[in-house]
Amino acid sequence: MNAENRNIAESEMLAAPETVRMELPLPDPVRRQIRLWRRQIIDILDGHDQRLLLIVGPCSIHHPEAALEYALRLEQLSRQVASSMLVVMRAYFEKPRTTLGWKGLIYDPDLNGEYNIEKGILTARSLLLKIAAMGLPVASEVLDPVMSAYFTDAISWAGIGARTTESPTHRQLASGLPTPVGFKNGTDGSLKTALEALTTVVAPHSFIGVMRNGHTGIFRTKGNPFCHLVLRGGINGPNYSPEHLADARQKLADAGLRQRILVDCSHGNSSKNIQIQKTVFEFLIKQYCIGTDSLAGVMLESYLKAGNQQLLDKRPVLPDISITDPCLGWEESQEIILDADQKIHLAARNILRY
Repeated sequence: MNAENRNIAESEMLAAPETVRMELPLPDPVRRQIRLWRRQIIDILDGHDQRLLLIVGPCSIHHPEAALEYALRLEQLSRQVASSMLVVMRAYFEKPRTTLGWKGLIYDPDLNGEYNIEKGILTARSLLLKIAAMGLPVASEVLDPVMSAYFTDAISWAGIGARTTESPTHRQLASGLPTPVGFKNGTDGSLKTALEALTTVVAPHSFIGVMRNGHTGIFRTKGNPFCHLVLRGGINGPNYSPEHLADARQKLADAGLRQRILVDCSHGNSSKNIQIQKTVFEFLIKQYCIGTDSLAGVMLESYLKAGNQQLLDKRPVLPDISITDPCLGWEESQEIILDADQKIHLAARNILRY
């Protein structure tokens, strides 16, 4: 055995990103629509579009057919609220792990530990194309930099998670992505790493990465001016209050950065409790309605049925309940989104008073 490979059980070739893109091409009309959605998100972040950006959907996708059912319902809802908010569906296929656990649809699409990654890539890309073709923009987390070449043409917003915001590799990658990118504050709740990341990604970078043909190559970026802060709370508690928003805005201003912020209603801001998540969402809608200029959008974890389930050996996995963090159910999600739409319209007409 080669000493360099003593800890490698096996390795195999993976289809190049360009091969996958040719097998599952992005139709030109959908490509043009994605460009328009990206432009609309940028306009919201710049304050030129007064709508609220709402990124909503399951914590992670584990069942493609159920995800499409959710997407169909969300697209219909998005048309109902289109004048007050731009609805973008969460489609997260990679899950960062502090220890062990399911890594996401890309890595283990059959939920059986066999890690059929090539199937996972094809399944994820196919799903992205179907959701976009429905007329719904998609948001996804960029976790493995190699994976970005397979998917970024099909997404309208990209997220960098709390665990990877500090990563130089992800900062460099984000500096060249074609989408707006949200950087979450660290798991400790501190804004320091996110502010450093935002300062970094607007600058040009040169780095080594995987090209569409599968070869390694040198990438030289121009810098991404459309990156922004996402507040997600931390181990020391939530950070969505007016005081937290004001503090974040001041820190962004001091650093010469965009002062428009997204707030994640889940994770540290709700301790992953879905009823608290609902309360956070309603509180943020109130802040938006009274004119909190720094609040550009919110993130909400929602799926077909409320709660979550454990992924355990020999136990059936339900398609319509999250297998990662708990999510709000569809009926409750629809109710609070429609209520938010009504309140935003009333506030715009100076009818709503808090």
